[in-house]
Amino acid sequence: MNRLAACSEIPRGTESGAALGWQGATGAHGHFRPRWIKAERRPFVGFRVTRRPRGFCRGLRGSSRCLVLAVLVVLAAPASAQSPTQIMRQAEQDFLAGRVEASVDGFDQVARARPDAAPQFWQRGIALYYVDRFEDCRRQFESHRRVNPNDVENAAWHFLCVAREQSPQAALEALLPVGRDTRSPMREIYEMFAGRMTPQDVLSAANNPRARFYAHLYRALYHDAYGREQAAREEILLAAAERFSGVGGYMHGVAVVHRDRLPAP
Repeated sequence: MNRLAACSEIPRGTESGAALGWQGATGAHGHFRPRWIKAERRPFVGFRVTRRPRGFCRGLRGSSRCLVLAVLVVLAAPASAQSPTQIMRQAEQDFLAGRVEASVDGFDQVARARPDAAPQFWQRGIALYYVDRFEDCRRQFESHRRVNPNDVENAAWHFLCVAREQSPQAALEALLPVGRDTRSPMREIYEMFAGRMTPQDVLSAANNPRARFYAHLYRALYHDAYGREQAAREEILLAAAERFSGVGGYMHGVAVVHRDRLPAP
């Protein structure tokens, strides 16, 4: 990818509540990160491109985040209308507040305006999954792989979309390849979705609180894909626990949304 100039600083905001980024709006999921990044909630400031994309969180730390913001600046609307940045932020806030259908409307609006930049909007893919638009969800993560090829989480969500659209076996056969994702326990998570490791292997590899959060989240989603409702419920309750809110970032917010959409036991 071509290297972009540094993005200008935009109005600051403070992340609160649950968390959009593979590590949430997180990071080591201290750098500042935009609200839509899966990392810990930090003030929203400008950022630079990095040459090596990584996770939903770390990849967005560089190229994806800067390109997303650059796109939104290009799309700037008249003062009388909502700016693209405001639409994006509102969509994220809607999602984290459980207004998933409204969030999809916002993400779709930005994606329609700039289809060439739509691969950056992995946030949209997650929201599409929760409104049962599985074909669009699958395509979103397939396109995101072109700009973030080392991200295990992208492959996992693609698996989930295909499993719901078709079957877990079809999802296994369509599992996206990934590059080197060094975050713990991402390698084990990928191997679990590939059928070469067990959910217990994933948990055993999680050696810190952030890793344990991701282990519980993806164990839950994996069990859910295979229809193991009780196991999925137990794991998502663990992932959505408040003790992980500081390390799960936006993805902790995803866990909370998932938990809150479960039917009563």
